[in-house]
Amino acid sequence: MVNNTIPNKDMKENDNLISIVTVSDNQYCPLLAALLKSIEMNSNKDSKFNLYVVSDGISTENRSKLQQSVTNSISLEFVDIKTIIKESSSLPLDSSSFPLNVYVRLFIPYFIPENISRIIYLDVDMIAKVDISELWHIDLHNCAVGAVADRCETIGNPWGGIRNYTALKLNPTARYMNSGLLVIDIEKWRNSNYTEQILSCISNNKAYANYPDQYGLNVVFHENWFELDQRWNCFSYSKIPDPYIIHFIGIKPIFESYDANQHYRRDFFFYLQLTEWKNFKVLSNQHRLWKKLKNIIVKKGLSLFKRQKL
Repeated sequence: MVNNTIPNKDMKENDNLISIVTVSDNQYCPLLAALLKSIEMNSNKDSKFNLYVVSDGISTENRSKLQQSVTNSISLEFVDIKTIIKESSSLPLDSSSFPLNVYVRLFIPYFIPENISRIIYLDVDMIAKVDISELWHIDLHNCAVGAVADRCETIGNPWGGIRNYTALKLNPTARYMNSGLLVIDIEKWRNSNYTEQILSCISNNKAYANYPDQYGLNVVFHENWFELDQRWNCFSYSKIPDPYIIHFIGIKPIFESYDANQHYRRDFFFYLQLTEWKNFKVLSNQHRLWKKLKNIIVKKGLSLFKRQKL
């Protein structure tokens, strides 16, 4: 299931060379373009970025547009999702409308170059408002993962935490992370084989894993992750005036039905207008609903295939 797809590079890690991973498909390429431009425009002039884009079917045309949207301070490397997750049916097939590509973040330590000791994972529906090199240098205090607390804040939250925390013997007051932004110590992750631990956790608790990857991360890293300032993952429904990174959870700003902070949406389109998607027209809500339905259909099909093989 895990494959090291990118060869080790003959270079020593440089403090000014920042490694980032994100995931996108064709429909979300405008989101990715805005994210890239926001990172570029707010970065230190000496910073360089290796940005690994895990492609869930991104077309040649869109890859070219993404390359044309950034300067040489950002080096884009596209990685086909099928080289990372070879058998989708072997993943925990939950019943949520989240795409299977949410699991990519769990495989990061196994497909990036071996010389990289730290990675920043960003959901594609984000934009940076500050120099991201500040996040790159944050002390994780000997933890394998740094993240921001989710809106529900704690494990025992009845609407957004871990519903079976009692059976798992978890502390209900422990902090609950959002998986949209992760700072990962690669060596610590590999040494503890966290990928297999998390996938096993999700498989054994699918009935409770409404947000599958996030559920597994919070169970496995229970009381063992470093909490970052909330502004590094500022949700679009908030009103924080000085976010470091805005995260467009829920309905994305590319859809007509976007219903969150309108100021944040204007920030998004400011950066998008500086890319090859400058003439982008917002999409109807039907596009969004079809995308969610398609994700469910794919999972149900894989689940049926899996049962037939048994």
